[in-house]
Amino acid sequence: MPIPDYQAMMLPVMKFVIDGSEHTTKEVREKTAEMLQLSADELAERLPSGVQTTFENRVGWAMTYLKKSGLLTSPKRGIIQITERGRDVLRENPKIIDNSVLEQFKEYRDFKSLRHDKTVTRDGNGKAQPELTPEEILENSYQDLRNQLANEILERVMQCPPEFFENLVVDLLVGMGYGGSRSDAGQAVGRSGDDGIDGIIKEDRLGLDVVNIQAKRWQNTVGRPEIQAFVGSLAGNRAKKGVFITTSKFSNDAKDYVRRIEQKVVLIDGEQLAQLMIDYDIGVSKEAQYVIKKIDFDYFEGG
Repeated sequence: MPIPDYQAMMLPVMKFVIDGSEHTTKEVREKTAEMLQLSADELAERLPSGVQTTFENRVGWAMTYLKKSGLLTSPKRGIIQITERGRDVLRENPKIIDNSVLEQFKEYRDFKSLRHDKTVTRDGNGKAQPELTPEEILENSYQDLRNQLANEILERVMQCPPEFFENLVVDLLVGMGYGGSRSDAGQAVGRSGDDGIDGIIKEDRLGLDVVNIQAKRWQNTVGRPEIQAFVGSLAGNRAKKGVFITTSKFSNDAKDYVRRIEQKVVLIDGEQLAQLMIDYDIGVSKEAQYVIKKIDFDYFEGG
């Protein structure tokens, strides 16, 4: 079950603070989660960036909109309290408090105009969609751009010659901290034919352990037989760790197999390969960078 959007959290928040007491935002979050009967898994779900949980982000924006509308006030940092206007709204016994309810208040309309909000988002069939918070909109847009870039990266990799793929794998492994120096990794990882690469590299710069590497620039799905052969090479080299990289995909049978064997084998498919290249700046360059800032409450403590 998807987590309700921030609008669905407004009424539970208001019902909890109706007693007029001052409540911490932590208390508000906990009570709202309880009222909405959210499971532990739902509460653990995070935004794409992983910085914050989806629930915390949405309930935070629910409180923000309620404060901007004058239904809640924040007498001091981290504290929420209902206002007389908030009491008036609850006296009407609303079934829901959402943006359409808040529209009646000038303070909310002024705030909304500054943010250039859209009141309702609809899908291709005209059905209203849950409204996203600003962070969700930004992060979803970022993920769309990132996924588009990953697809472009894979297309270019498939068009390049085999020796380029060898260098790419070495650059990525060194960028991730494996293989020792660029020279060490380049000597340890070499082409083996069939558009494939294999070798043995250091797990760290000191060479305390080694990792067997196999990479295949394939179009076809890599199945269990290829993975079994790779695991056999691990045993032949008395190795316990291996990484198998492909530009295509792994079959479900191959994935199940590596989960059941004693050796530690990591499978990296084309999509993950491209994402790792983005993470470690392999074959990509920064075009623009945006920094999200928040108010520094400590600065205003003595104001």
